[in-house]
Amino acid sequence: MRGRVEGKVVLVTGAGRGQGAAHARLLAAEGATVIVTDIHKDEAAAVAGAIGDASWHARLDVADQASWAELGARIEDRHGRLDGLVNNAGIAVMADLWATDLGLFERIVAINQTGTYLGMRFGAELMKRSGGGSIVNVSSIAGSRADPLFLAYTGTKWAVRGLSRAAARTLAPDAIRVNVVLPGIIDTPMLTEALPELDVAAFGAQTAPLGRTGQPVDVARAVLFLISDESAYMTGAELIVDGGVTA
Repeated sequence: MRGRVEGKVVLVTGAGRGQGAAHARLLAAEGATVIVTDIHKDEAAAVAGAIGDASWHARLDVADQASWAELGARIEDRHGRLDGLVNNAGIAVMADLWATDLGLFERIVAINQTGTYLGMRFGAELMKRSGGGSIVNVSSIAGSRADPLFLAYTGTKWAVRGLSRAAARTLAPDAIRVNVVLPGIIDTPMLTEALPELDVAAFGAQTAPLGRTGQPVDVARAVLFLISDESAYMTGAELIVDGGVTA
């Protein structure tokens, strides 16, 4: 049976663990060749190794233009095209306005916001040469309602939505689609590291109308749909995957 993204070449950032690893695994299971990238190369290598021949890995610092350029050249040389990009890499640090100094603010912006911008720039260049593609940017429900305890994170996730809509209009003539996923309470290392005292399962059960904490594969299914041709008439759209929290 043909996979939903059979034959596509897809790059996933921040894929060494958590949601990114789930995206990579599901895309590969559905027929894509997946480029697993992370700033932690060993983690990316472990995910790619577990996937097998349908994947390869690379170290990528999403906030560094030279890192993107080097990876783009490798993809061009190896595949000659890119069909899908998942801008998943991000960090979350609990800090309100008064606890957020300029250094912390700029670090979060560099990864979450600049990293998304650079990904779209380099990804779109490769996609234009091969006739189009699909970009999925990962925001958050913090990008639809403010969380004062995560000031910089909230700001960047709102920004991802605006960047995505503007880019969707720019890239539409090149048959490149840009859509956004907004995850809710998802059981990932990023969440547990940001809130080490939190009982993630209990919090999700109490907060989400669907009565449970989300799992990375819940978000990966939305990403798979947006990368696949099933969403061919969607661009500038947003999919909320939060168990009903923002309803």
